Amino acid sequence: MTNVPAAVVPPAAVPAAGLRGCECPECGVVAYPQAAGCPRCGHATVPRALSREGVLWTWTVQRFAPKSPPYQPPAGGFRPFAVGYVELSDGVRVAAVIDVDDLESVRIGMPLRLVEGPGVPRFSADGGARS
Repeated sequence: MTNVPAAVVPPAAVPAAGLRGCECPECGVVAYPQAAGCPRCGHATVPRALSREGVLWTWTVQRFAPKSPPYQPPAGGFRPFAVGYVELSDGVRVAAVIDVDDLESVRIGMPLRLVEGPGVPRFSADGGARS
């Protein structure tokens, strides 16, 4: 399978039931987000639920408030946050917000789990148990 990086997707694209990608029955590539055509061979794809778990492939810290809209600052104001690519067990890399309390704790290779909710994909080391 080929690792296909994902673009940050609009809020409606992240269903509460997890991430939806696609798979090409012709060449076997799995991709995110879901698309009608295979990014490798152009063949029609079929929908596929993606894994909720993965490891951090790479990351950085967003140290300034993104452009608004679409960014909505939280009630307490902007705080820096981690963003990166999470490599799912399906082999797909997904651009996501990395939910952590301590930015110093973020490490490439750390196991992460999808956090349910609206907006761009979010992953945390504890599966969203934080408040």
